[in-house]
Amino acid sequence: MFTVTSTPDLPPLPPYTMKERPALVAPIPDKVLILLLPIAAYWLFSLFFHYIDVNDYWPQYRLHTPEEILKRNRVSRRDVVRDVVFQQVIQTIVGYLLGMTEPEDTCGDESFQVAVWAQRVRWAQRAIPRLLSLAGIDGGALAQRMAAYSQLSGALAGGRYPTLWKSVILGAGETVRVPTFARWEFVAANLLYWAIVPALQFLLAILVIDTWQYFWHRGMHMNQWLYRSFHSRHHRLYVPYAFGALYNHPVEGFLLDTLGAGVAYKLAGLSTRQGMLLFTGSTIKTVDDHCGYALPWDPLQLATPNNAAYHDIHHQTWGIKTNFSQPFFTFWDRLLGTAWSGGDVSTRYARARLAAGSVLGGAVVPSSLSSPTASLPAAADGRKAIHQALDSMEQVLDDDDESGGARVLVEELAEEKEADRALKQQQQEQQQEEQEQQEQQKPRRTRTLSAVGQAGSWKNLTERVHAVLHGRSGAIIGLESSR
Repeated sequence: MFTVTSTPDLPPLPPYTMKERPALVAPIPDKVLILLLPIAAYWLFSLFFHYIDVNDYWPQYRLHTPEEILKRNRVSRRDVVRDVVFQQVIQTIVGYLLGMTEPEDTCGDESFQVAVWAQRVRWAQRAIPRLLSLAGIDGGALAQRMAAYSQLSGALAGGRYPTLWKSVILGAGETVRVPTFARWEFVAANLLYWAIVPALQFLLAILVIDTWQYFWHRGMHMNQWLYRSFHSRHHRLYVPYAFGALYNHPVEGFLLDTLGAGVAYKLAGLSTRQGMLLFTGSTIKTVDDHCGYALPWDPLQLATPNNAAYHDIHHQTWGIKTNFSQPFFTFWDRLLGTAWSGGDVSTRYARARLAAGSVLGGAVVPSSLSSPTASLPAAADGRKAIHQALDSMEQVLDDDDESGGARVLVEELAEEKEADRALKQQQQEQQQEEQEQQEQQKPRRTRTLSAVGQAGSWKNLTERVHAVLHGRSGAIIGLESSR
C-alpha cells in the first residue's frame, strides 16, 4: 500500500517498516565497534610501520635514520606508548558518552528516503522552463519538439510526464491510478541518497576537523602558556614515528583530537557507520602523517599534500611554527601564510642524518652560535623562510625542561656545523674520484640579513639561549667569549 501525497501530480511515497539495524560485525554492537575500530587501526597501522622500521625495509624512503630517532628524541618509546594508551582510554570514555546521546540505529526506510529524493528531483524540474525563459527559450515549445524522447520532453516541460502512470492499492483496498517516477529520476535519487549526500557529509566533517585542529594547533604554538603547559610534550618527538602520532598531553589530546572529531561527527549528521569510517580513516591518516616515511606509492600521501614529509617539517626546530594543518588538507596554511616557505629541505635533512650518525656517542658543543641561515635550503621565499626559522627556534626555547629547550638548539647547531664540514669533505672526495679538474668552489650559504632585520632577531635568539643556559652548565658552550 502507498501513501498518496497531497500534491496529485507527484508520485506517492512507498510504505515502510522500521526495525533495528543488525550489527555490522556480530555480536559486537555498532556503538561498541565505533569505539574499537580507531584503536585497532591505530596499533595495526603503527605496527606495520614499526616492523618496516626495525627491519630497515625501504631505507631509501626514510625521512630520518634510526640514529636520529635515538639521538634527537626527548622521550622513550615506553613513555610514548603509555601516554597514547591513556589518551585512547579518554577517547573511548568520551565516545561512549557521545553514543548515549545518539538514537538507536534503525533501518527499513531506505526505499522511502530514495522516493523522497525522487520527489525533490521532480520538484526541481519545475524550475527548468523558467530558467530556459531567461535565455529566451520557450520551454513548452522545446518540449513538444522533443516529444519523441519522452523523458527529456517531460523534464523540459517542468517535470510533467503524461505517460508515466501506474495503478496502486490504497489502505481501504481501493485501486487508483497515480503518477510514477521516470527511470532517470530514480537513478538520480539513488545517487543522491547513497553517494552524493554522504560524500558531502564526509566533506563537511573533514573541513570541520581540519578547521578545528588548525586553529587549536596554531593557538597552542602562538600562546606560550598553552605551548609550554600542553603542546610541547608532543614536540619531544623531533623525529616522529607512527605510534607516536597521538603522543600528547591528555588535555591537548581531548581538545584537538577527541572533541574535534566529536564536533565534526555531530555537525555533519553522520550515522554510526559513517562515524566508523570517519574516525578510523582520520586515525590512519594521522598515523601515516607521523610514520617517518615518504612512500611514493602510499595512497594517503598521494591524495593530499598534507603528508608525512609535510608534517615532519613541523617537528623540526627550524619549522615548528609552520605547517600547522592536519590531518587532511593544507588550505588553512596556504590561506593564512603559515606553510613552510623555504622550499626544498633535502640539504637540512642530509645534515641531520650525518650529524646524528657521527654524534650519537655524545653531543658536540660549538664554541659559538652561528646564524641558522647558513643551513637554510634554497628558498622559494628566502626572507620569509628566515623569519620562520628564527620564530621556530624561539618556540623551541619555550619547551619544558624534558623537551630540551635551549640545549636542543645548542646541540643541533653544533652538529650541523660538523655535518657541514663532513658534507664538504664528501663533495671534495667525489670530485676527486670523478677527476674533475676545475677548482672547487665552496658555496656561500650565508645571506645578508640586515635588509629585513634578521641580524637583530638572530642576536636576540643568541642572547636568549645564553640566558637560558647561563649558570646551569658553564662547560656547555663558551657564549661569554663569543658574544
